Amino acid sequence: MSLSQRSENAILTAPLVLFLLALLGFPTVLDVIYSLSDVSFETLRAPTFTGLDNFRAVLADPDFWKATWFSLKFAVLTSVAECVLGLALAIYFSPILRRAPWMLAILIMPMIIAPAMMGLMYRLVLHEFIGPLPNYLYNWFGVSYGFLTAQNVFKTIFVIETLQWTPFALLLFHMAYESIPEDIREAASVDGTRGWRLLTRIELPLMLPTLGVALFIRFIDGFRVFDNIWTLTGTGPGGSTTSLSIYIYVAFFRSGEIGQAIAASMILFAAAFLVLFVAARRGRGKETA
Repeated sequence: MSLSQRSENAILTAPLVLFLLALLGFPTVLDVIYSLSDVSFETLRAPTFTGLDNFRAVLADPDFWKATWFSLKFAVLTSVAECVLGLALAIYFSPILRRAPWMLAILIMPMIIAPAMMGLMYRLVLHEFIGPLPNYLYNWFGVSYGFLTAQNVFKTIFVIETLQWTPFALLLFHMAYESIPEDIREAASVDGTRGWRLLTRIELPLMLPTLGVALFIRFIDGFRVFDNIWTLTGTGPGGSTTSLSIYIYVAFFRSGEIGQAIAASMILFAAAFLVLFVAARRGRGKETA
């Protein structure tokens, strides 16, 4: 590449680089400073440098590890359930959607609703005293079931999250399933490969990249879950529904521990970056293999 081409590329990319530095660089530097300081809302302009004390306090906090375990368990279970259900529904509804593509818009309607609104809606529907669902269960079947109690709240939010975001997996898998060339299916049919063997030996292997992308996206989204759980249960009975995002929010806005909240967010960012880095390296390794 000649010197003039390099200069031209530098001039063309300079506005984007400056924009990213202004948008991301300053907040990142400020977060690093605050994470290494004793800072509150009263001392935002004059934080006291304390080194790694905030990180030590976060890592020594049992609530942080409890929130981490909740987020990890919630992300794994919901992402797997959503992808399994989405894959099954995509295959089951494939003939119907080929004849009536407009039905796809109906099937993906739950994911259009804002998660916070979904949480508020289910908070009213499942409320122990005023919720219609507990009322009907008791009046019709004599069953008294506390959907938001400490024993059942995790199952409740797991079902709600799965119901809302399974359509996302359904959409991805439907597009991947329909993109499989028909001549491959026809050739397999000529060789006697049909039904379950066709699905497991030909169609699913061709859909594996989409399955990996869907699992990864839903895992990340489940791990950082905040709004629907916060509006539905808050931190939950005994802190049973405190995700990492809720832990950071409570530490920042409720407790005023800004330094510890930002330190926790930096740990979360480092963990997410490590996962992305490993996934990118493995993906690149498969491409070059």
